[in-house]
Amino acid sequence: MSSTITDLHEGAAVSHGDHGIAFGEAVRVWARIAALSFGGPAGQIAVMHRILVDEKRWIGEERFLHALNYCMLLPGPEAQQLAAYIGWLLYKTKGGLVAGALFVLPGFLAILALSYIYVLLGHAPLIEGLFFGLKAAVLAVVVQAVVRVGSRALKNNVMRGIAAAAFAAIFFLGAPFPAIILAAALGGYIGGRAGLPAFKGGGGHGSGRGNIVHDRDTALGEGLPYHARPNLFWSLKISGTLLFLWLAPVVLLFVFAGPNDVFTKIAAFFSQMAVVTFGGAYAVLAYVAQEAVGTFGWLRPGEMLDGLGLAETTPGPLIMVTQFVGFLAAFRESTGLNPLVAATLGAILTTWVTFVPCFLWIFAGAPFVEGLRGNRALSASLGAITAAVVGVILNLALWFAIHTLFREVRPIHLLGSSFDMPVLASLNLPALVLAVGAAIAVFRFKVGMIPVLFTCAGLGAAYILLV
Repeated sequence: MSSTITDLHEGAAVSHGDHGIAFGEAVRVWARIAALSFGGPAGQIAVMHRILVDEKRWIGEERFLHALNYCMLLPGPEAQQLAAYIGWLLYKTKGGLVAGALFVLPGFLAILALSYIYVLLGHAPLIEGLFFGLKAAVLAVVVQAVVRVGSRALKNNVMRGIAAAAFAAIFFLGAPFPAIILAAALGGYIGGRAGLPAFKGGGGHGSGRGNIVHDRDTALGEGLPYHARPNLFWSLKISGTLLFLWLAPVVLLFVFAGPNDVFTKIAAFFSQMAVVTFGGAYAVLAYVAQEAVGTFGWLRPGEMLDGLGLAETTPGPLIMVTQFVGFLAAFRESTGLNPLVAATLGAILTTWVTFVPCFLWIFAGAPFVEGLRGNRALSASLGAITAAVVGVILNLALWFAIHTLFREVRPIHLLGSSFDMPVLASLNLPALVLAVGAAIAVFRFKVGMIPVLFTCAGLGAAYILLV
C-alpha cells in the first residue's frame, strides 16, 4: 500500500533528506514514540512534543500546535493523526504512512495477544482477578478524564450548559452520539460567527510546553516544504485511493456476505464511527459502548471495561479497544469459521476501517490546513464539541461506575427511553474499595496511570485467589 500511495505524490522538488534528517533515523524515532505511547492522547501528545520539539528539534512549537489544532478538528484519534501529520510534513506520504502505522502497530499486536488470553483463559481465577482489579482502576482513570477535560473546556456557564445538555441527552434519553456532537458543533459555529464571548477560543490538549522552540531553530525551519503546499490534483488522487482502500472491504462484505453477517456489521459500524467520532478517545469509547453493548449485544458492560483496561495498559491509541470489541463480536457470532480465526479477522477488519480513514483525513486536508489558521468559527465549533464531550465522558464514567460497583441494575423507563439504575443492595464492596483507593492515588497523590492500573490488577488477583 505504501508504494502505491507514495507513487501518487508528485512535485517532490525537494529530496527527503534536505532537512538533514535521515529516514532511517526518523523510523527509529517513530518506533520509540510508539513504544512510549501509554496514557491516552494527552500523554501521547506530550511524548511526541518532548521528543520531536524539545529533544530532536525537528519541528517548532507553533507548527506542532497548529498541526494539533487541525487534528483536534477531525474525527478519530488525534494523537495518531498528529503522528501521521508530522510524518507527512517531514517525509511526504511515505513519512505519514510510517509514522501513523507505527503508532498503531504495537498496540494492535499487544491487544490481539491479550484478547486470545481473555477468551481462552478469562475464567481462570488469576485472569479473572486481574481484570477485576483493572475495572476499578479504569473507573478512576475515566473520572480523571472528566475532570481534566472539564477543567479545560468548561470556562463559562454556556459551555457548562452544553455539557449538561449532552449528558442528559445521552444518559436519560439515549440520544445518538453523532447527533449530540453535530448539534454542539453547529451551535458553536453559529456562536463563533456571531462573535459571542462565550464561544471564544477552542479546545485542545496541552503540550506540556517549557521553553518555546521556534520554527526558525528547527530542522524544518519556518518555510513550508514544497510537498506541503496545496496541490488539488494530488489531494484528489490520494483521497480517492484511500477512500477505495477503506470502503472496498465494506462493499464486498455487503455484496457477498449480506448485511446481517457479523463481519459486515463490524465493517459498517466502525466505518461510521470513523466519520462521526469527534472529541477524543473517551468520546469514541462512549459511542462504542452505547452501540456495541446496547444495540448490537456484542459484549457485556463488564467486558467493555475489560477492553478499556487492555487499551489503557498497552501502547497506542485508546480506541484500540475497538479492536477488542471486533474480536469478541466475531468470536461469538462467526459462522462456518473457527472462532479464533474469525476473531482474528474481526480484529484486523476493525483496525483497518478505524484507521485507514485517519490517513485519508490527514493526506486530503493537511495541504490546505494553513487556511484554518485563526478561523474563529471553527475554533468555537471545536470548543462546543469539547464541552459536549465532557457530558458524554461523564455518562461513560457513570455507566462504568454502575456496572463496576453494583452486581445488579434495573432499567428505568422515561419518555420512551430507558437508562440503568443500580440496585443498591447489590453493591460490590471490594470493587468499591479498589476504586476509591485508585481515585485517592490518582487525585490526591498524583500517582501515574500505569502504576495505578498494575497495582489494582495485582490487588484484584490477590483478592480473587485468596478470598
